[in-house]
Amino acid sequence: MFLTCEGTFGLLPAAVDFPGETGPGDFHAGYQEIEGINLGYLQINGTQMFALAQVLSDLFKDIPRTTISKKMETLKIKSRRCDLQELRTLKAIHSVPTRAVKCSLISKADLEALCSSCKSLSPRR
Repeated sequence: MFLTCEGTFGLLPAAVDFPGETGPGDFHAGYQEIEGINLGYLQINGTQMFALAQVLSDLFKDIPRTTISKKMETLKIKSRRCDLQELRTLKAIHSVPTRAVKCSLISKADLEALCSSCKSLSPRR
């Protein structure tokens, strides 16, 4: 179900390290194919984090957002707000629109749980 894309897609290779200060700014970006759709991710502290906006618009485009929000509540899925450097990286890999001023991230484990829970809701699955 989950495949990591090794190679290039868009402007950045599958995994790119961003040098800089140590600590919160340490992460790299890449792409992963989930349910047949390439989603950009950030690897932060060993966890793959996906932009919720891209997940909603690309992966769950046929499901109302209120339904997804209710599923997230039921599954106790928490999103976290990305910082400015993370937002810029997500824009660079085309995971969020360039006009975005904020973005929420969810972990791969939470995304897998959400995908499993929403399988019966989407005609595509």
